[in-house]
Amino acid sequence: MSTPPFTMDRSGIVATPDEQLERVIGPWGLGANAVNSAIGGGIFVLPGLVAAMLGPAAIAAYLVCGIAVGLVLTCFAEIGSTVQRSGGTVAYVEEAFGPFAGFLAWVVYAVGFDVVSCAAIGNLLVDALAFLLPSLSHGLPRVAAFAVLFGILAVINVAGVKQGMRLSAVTTISKLLPLVMFIFAGLFVIRWHELEWAAWPPAAKLGEGSLLIFFAFQGAEEALSPSAEIRDVRRTVPRAMLGCIATLIVLYVALQAVSQGVLGRDLGRFTGAPLAEAAARIAGPTGRALMLTGVALSIFGSLSAGMIAIPRSFFLMAQNGMLPAALARVHPRFRTPHIAIITVAVTAFLLSISGAFRHLAILSSVSILFVYLAICLGALRLRYTRECTPGAFRAPGGPVVGVLGAVAVVWLLTYSTRIEFAMVGATILLGTAYYVAHRLWLRRRTA
Repeated sequence: MSTPPFTMDRSGIVATPDEQLERVIGPWGLGANAVNSAIGGGIFVLPGLVAAMLGPAAIAAYLVCGIAVGLVLTCFAEIGSTVQRSGGTVAYVEEAFGPFAGFLAWVVYAVGFDVVSCAAIGNLLVDALAFLLPSLSHGLPRVAAFAVLFGILAVINVAGVKQGMRLSAVTTISKLLPLVMFIFAGLFVIRWHELEWAAWPPAAKLGEGSLLIFFAFQGAEEALSPSAEIRDVRRTVPRAMLGCIATLIVLYVALQAVSQGVLGRDLGRFTGAPLAEAAARIAGPTGRALMLTGVALSIFGSLSAGMIAIPRSFFLMAQNGMLPAALARVHPRFRTPHIAIITVAVTAFLLSISGAFRHLAILSSVSILFVYLAICLGALRLRYTRECTPGAFRAPGGPVVGVLGAVAVVWLLTYSTRIEFAMVGATILLGTAYYVAHRLWLRRRTA
């Protein structure tokens, strides 16, 4: 693998690949992309699943999980306010613990979680469209739908990060609109006594429910992947991350409360499409249709956000020399990592049509928790091993946030399964083997 490409700007100064990118992402754009990344199709079914487990006390699990994820995102904000390289999460782990840890974070997070999730989300979207066009459910039309989907996303993102962020902003508004309308309309028909719960749920049930809800909160950190394209990271990153978690907590608690108040004890029976059922109770068939449209828009929004984030981690690894140097190229006109974008789009397309993502999906649950743990510990390490960058964000309370964030992640990990741990362990072993082999190859090459 050759050295990543460097170019010379007009003043004759050699520019690294990151320096060739445009810093155009502000706090509103970053915050919208973070919300877009987090809100996927899962929130449209989650209220019924959590209600079946905890009943009206489900709101407590949302608050507990929201606080836990808030601690983690605060650690992201602290590191992100000083790191200005592409890669986001992967770059942050590398900054705290070195290249080897950064590479393992890339394997576990970018490949084991992000790319697999991208393929899974693509399948969910085509499945939703297949209700309107049954021919998309199988065969060549389905393959063509995936080609068009990932092709359009690739073209938009290659054309410029501004274009990708605009698409993400539009889809964020589109997915939030039916949810906000549902909440406000539901306030007029909600039965408040259905929200009453007599006792705090048992710790085990609360933990299981929080782990389930956790998957509705995860993903906001994806928005930080284009770190080299964010304006003034010292202010933009903290504002966007803290604003995102506040938005998610308020939105999710409100959705659960309205669903519970409208459907009552029946909510736990509607585990397939509880929000659509509640919307039908509020506004009839129109409400159901609006909510089902929101599902498709939400899925597409998450996919569009992922196509901004994932290529930047490949771009980072290519700059580090761990992937082919071509992936670190920047388009001379559009100033985007075009080869990395196309590569991710093609990979997601192949996984989508092959169905291989289904066998890898088990990685997603635990892999992201391990990465979150690394971020919390990394924030603590950097706080005491490096001087604070002037103007950078520091979490209040000294090490309290990092410690509590790590404890919260470990608590959630205790509710994961052995199979999930085994899959992540196998992925780490494969990543380690590749890293060692690559280092030995480089030594022989330079000897």
